[in-house]
Order: sequence, then C-alpha cells, then structure tokens
Amino acid sequence: MSRIAKTFQQLKTEGRGACLPYLTIGYPELDSTVPLALALFEAGADIIELGVPFSDPLADGPTIQHASHVALENGVTRQKCFEVARAIRAQTDNPLVFMGYYNPIFSYGLERYIKECAEAGIDGLIVPDLALEEAAELLAVCQQYGLDLVQFVAPTSTEDRIQKVAELATGFIYCVSIAGVTGARGTLPDYLPEYIKRVRQYTTIPLVIGFGISNHALFSQATELADGAAVGAALIDAIGKAAPGKAVEAAVTFLRELRGEI
Repeated sequence: MSRIAKTFQQLKTEGRGACLPYLTIGYPELDSTVPLALALFEAGADIIELGVPFSDPLADGPTIQHASHVALENGVTRQKCFEVARAIRAQTDNPLVFMGYYNPIFSYGLERYIKECAEAGIDGLIVPDLALEEAAELLAVCQQYGLDLVQFVAPTSTEDRIQKVAELATGFIYCVSIAGVTGARGTLPDYLPEYIKRVRQYTTIPLVIGFGISNHALFSQATELADGAAVGAALIDAIGKAAPGKAVEAAVTFLRELRGEI
C-alpha cells in the first residue's frame, strides 16, 4: 500500500480530513522549502504538494504564478526539485507529491523523470495541464515505479468524464472547486455538496477539494464534504508576506489557524 493510501486510511479511522498544503519549491528563497515542509508536517500537514516551478503555469492564479517566477529567478532547476524531495524524504515518512506541468516531464523523458521521482521519495504526481485523453503513457510509467497519478475533475465535468477519471485515478482525485485558476477566496460555491456527491457515486478513491481554501471555515466545509482539502495560494501569500527569516513561523501559524488549533 502506498504512503498516500495509508495516510487516507489512517485519517478515515481518526474521522478527519486530510490537510494538503502546497509549497512552491525555491520560494521565497532557494533553500526555504525543506524547513518549510518539515515544519508544516510537524504542525499537522498530512500530505505536501511540492510545486515544480514552470514559466507558463496556466492553471495558477497570480499568487502562485508570482511564486513560480521568484523561484525560477532564485535558480530552481529540475535537479534542485529532486534534491529538495530527497532532503525532505530523509526526515519524514509523510507523503510527498510533485505538482507540475507536463512540458518539463515530457522534455526530460517520462521514464527518466518518474524513475528519479521514485528514487527521491516522491509518492505521486499532479499534472494540471495533462489531458485525460493523453494520460495513458504517463500513467503506465507511474504504475511501473509505484507512483500515483492524481486526476482532476471540475464542476463542469460531465458524468462520462467523471466516470473515466474515476477509472484511471490513483492516490486521490483532485476536485477543483470552481471553474478557474488557483487563488484564495472568501466562500466556496453553493453547488459544492452536490458536485462532490456526483463524483462520489463513481468511486471509493479519496476526494480532495482544492482551489479557494483560505481559512478554517472553508477548510472545515471542504473536509466535511470530501476526504481532504488542498491549500495553496493563501499559504503562499502568508509566506510571501512574512518578515525576513519568519517564513517558517508564518507558515506554521497559518496552518494551525487553518486546522482550527489557534
């Protein structure tokens, strides 16, 4: 059983939803990510999404686009991303997921990339610009090396689309809460319960709600409906606003507030 599956199984016995914070590798400083990730796990994160910076992040809003730009300016490379993953893995058994775009994976070579992910301790991939119809080759390589390939559904997904995603997805299904890009929002849409119910009828795989989770109320709402909630832009914003040398402290405070501990 994968680390991701074990984590969701354990959380189900505890009766709580998973907390999946997102960090852009190399932001705000080149070497920020390892201490940030370890501190977030210590503060209660269950799975961390490590964002692989890319010059054209189509699915991301301005906050994460800016973080990716800064990370690339800081000198983040593909090898730096693997190095960060290895350093985190050496100190924790919690699941790690790379969230990144398809072009860098394809240009590096699918098997080479996935093999290095596995060797670095990555448990799965989230590839937001990989069309379902084109996912078969990457999925096969991920299965060969024991990585999960997370699939997306959206409120606009048809029943046929949801069913096809449910058949292919491993690890968890990422349920995009709104039709749009990433970014913190003040409320979640009224249609969310019915939308999650639609997806649930096709699968028993864990469902994670993402896009728009920014505070404890929204996190609680999301984890009552689904098996977990992902938080990206709001956390990146908190880190970006932190005083010099205070990024870890700001991230931990944000996560504890998100989980309702303070």
